[in-house]
Amino acid sequence: MGELKGKVALVTGGGQGVGQGIAYALASEGAAVAVAGRTLKKLEATVSEIEARGGRALAIRCDVKHANELAHTIEFCVANLGGLQILVNNAQEVPNGVLLEVTDEAFTAGFESGPLASLRLMKFAYPYLKGDGCIVNLASTAAKRWDITGYGAYAAVKESIRSLTRAAACEWGPDGIRTNVILPHAKSPGLMWWIENNPEEAEAFQRTIPQRRVGECEEDIGRFVAQLCSEASRYVNGQTIAVDGGQAYLG
Repeated sequence: MGELKGKVALVTGGGQGVGQGIAYALASEGAAVAVAGRTLKKLEATVSEIEARGGRALAIRCDVKHANELAHTIEFCVANLGGLQILVNNAQEVPNGVLLEVTDEAFTAGFESGPLASLRLMKFAYPYLKGDGCIVNLASTAAKRWDITGYGAYAAVKESIRSLTRAAACEWGPDGIRTNVILPHAKSPGLMWWIENNPEEAEAFQRTIPQRRVGECEEDIGRFVAQLCSEASRYVNGQTIAVDGGQAYLG
């Protein structure tokens, strides 16, 4: 324990689901964690849990689709927690649906909240990350599905994040910044709702996962992210890593 002691992390979408699980895991390893998102009440609940475990945390209300709010989030985090060494871009509006039904508005929102927000935050955080920084972006295995029906727009948005991640790894590696992307499969609120409301389909879906289960937000996804940000992973850079129980074959 304590692999990230003295580090400061910022996690977007940290009020629930995967983002919350990542925030808990980073804090468990000693990092001070700022969680950012649109719903302050959810963020404050995450902060309260981290503090109850003996950690240090900060809630920052932020709509990631607005550049000025992202810039404020970085500055507020640094001012209140004393720096920034870890950035986790998790927040995302999901433009699901078959192509003929995905609206321009939904696709634009997915792009603005995903790759554009990630790029903006990476650039705003860059001066603070130099020397000993780690960026973890979240993408998806959707583009690797055997049947991508209904997921095309979402996959397109997430694949953009993968490209930006690789570029940052190449361009910023000499500056002491590592940048990787994970493709998680976890019990987010949305997935849990789907499982509960579609039990037969969900059972069939889980049989496509070699480990026969959906990952836990903190224990499976969060702990892996914490390891990826630690000294133990100091030579891992520019990689796309599926954290999904073996379901996707990246090839």
